[in-house]
Amino acid sequence: MLSAKETDQYQRHLSLPGFGVEGQLKLKKSSVLVIGAGGLGCPALQYLVAAGVGKIGIVDDDFVDISNLQRQVLFNHEDIGSSKAKVAKSKLSLLNPNIEIIDYPDRFNSVNAENLLRGFDVVVDGTDNFSTRYLINDACIIYEKILVYGAIFQFEGQVSVFNFNNGPTYRCLFPSPPSSNALPSCSEIGVLGVLPGIIGNLQALEVIKVITGLGDPLSGRVLLYDALKQRTRMLKLNPTNNRNLITSLKEISLSCVTNQDEMREKIIKEISSQELVSIMDKGNEVLVLDVREGWEREKSKISPSHHIPLGEFRSDKCPVLPDLLSNNIKIIVYCKAGVRSRIACQSLQEHGFKELHNLSGGILEWESEGFSVS
Repeated sequence: MLSAKETDQYQRHLSLPGFGVEGQLKLKKSSVLVIGAGGLGCPALQYLVAAGVGKIGIVDDDFVDISNLQRQVLFNHEDIGSSKAKVAKSKLSLLNPNIEIIDYPDRFNSVNAENLLRGFDVVVDGTDNFSTRYLINDACIIYEKILVYGAIFQFEGQVSVFNFNNGPTYRCLFPSPPSSNALPSCSEIGVLGVLPGIIGNLQALEVIKVITGLGDPLSGRVLLYDALKQRTRMLKLNPTNNRNLITSLKEISLSCVTNQDEMREKIIKEISSQELVSIMDKGNEVLVLDVREGWEREKSKISPSHHIPLGEFRSDKCPVLPDLLSNNIKIIVYCKAGVRSRIACQSLQEHGFKELHNLSGGILEWESEGFSVS
């Protein structure tokens, strides 16, 4: 039954046709594990806690960073440097003291997957990388958990419900992992701050529908959302036999490359910060190319270096490079962390340049090793 305090807190649910006390009790008896307390996890957690889900687990080994605050509105400046999982639990407990909240300041992996999933009915995927998404999906298949999926990219997002009543799984949407450099992270390509709030709330809605039995969950369908055009589309998704192939958990390494990718790897070489310093000290003919945005370069840059933002590489025409360059000159490309620079290297390779080097770890690693910037 509901206590007097719970009745007061959930009265708008209790007066909702088709929801009522029965729906609220289903939420109270349910349990949800949210993996990732970032852009998607924050809004999903806030509304699941407010709705009255009886037990909620929060899995995240990350710490609050100032760059998170643009979209992860559960946190503030005082939380910078603190565990996301622990801060989230503390703040969410104030929102609803009637439920149980458990923090797991750990990274979800193949070793702890079973222990983390045990005792939870539904899993919310709030992660931002392919390897963890596949691992979560496979764990939900093996341990028979419903998975509510969400993903964002710049101005677009998607939501679906997997492993529901023998419905499709994440592998039905993406049968195999992409190459490791297929998509940059949010820190590399950016994301509109309000977008994860929209998608995370849609995930919370799907969880509530699954638990209460209300409405039609997004199983067998993927909702695609375009924030700039304020438009949604629905993609039909049929189950495949991928589920039957999942019998054990393995950490997924995104190293699946084609023959063409292998050829690129031979042309595009990784170079360390120390190796770049040695080359520059020797005075060899080399072009150091910065492909970050202008505002990033204003904060710090490697000198000397030439600046061409990555956007200029995403066209059929080769970006304009200094006239002195030949296709055989050594070009060393850098960005913030080494993702955008690899994409730029691939573009240059397609235009016939051969001596291409990607600065591993980007300017973040360069600065962490104590090399000077201007």
